[in-house]
Amino acid sequence: MGALLLTRAAFYILLSLVDEERHGYGIMLEVTRLTEGAVRLNSATLYRSIKQLLAAGYIDQIDERPDPALDDERRRYYRLTEAGKKAAEAEAVRLEQAVRLAEAKHLLRPGMGESRA
Repeated sequence: MGALLLTRAAFYILLSLVDEERHGYGIMLEVTRLTEGAVRLNSATLYRSIKQLLAAGYIDQIDERPDPALDDERRRYYRLTEAGKKAAEAEAVRLEQAVRLAEAKHLLRPGMGESRA
C-alpha cells in the first residue's frame, strides 16, 4: 500500500502510540499532554483518523486488555505497527526539514518553537 499523507491529527496519534498501546480516549489524552494542550482531538477526528491509519496498516487494533477486570470491554486498543513507526519517522524528518527552511528564510529564529520547561 502507498504511503498515507499524514494529517496533523494522524501524526500525533502515531506519536501517542510509540510508547504504549492505548484506547481511543487514552490517545486523546496523550495527544493533549504531548502538545501541552495545543492539539485537542475531538472524537470524530480521532476515529476518522484511526480508521485511515488502520486501513493504511500504520496501527493495529488489538484484543488484549491491560487488566480485563479493571477495563471496559467496549474499549478498543490500538498499537503502532512497524509501518506506522516508519511513517511517523518520515513525517518527523519532513517537519524538521521544514523548520530548517523556515529558519534559513528568517521566518523563525533557531530554537524559537522549543518549550520553556
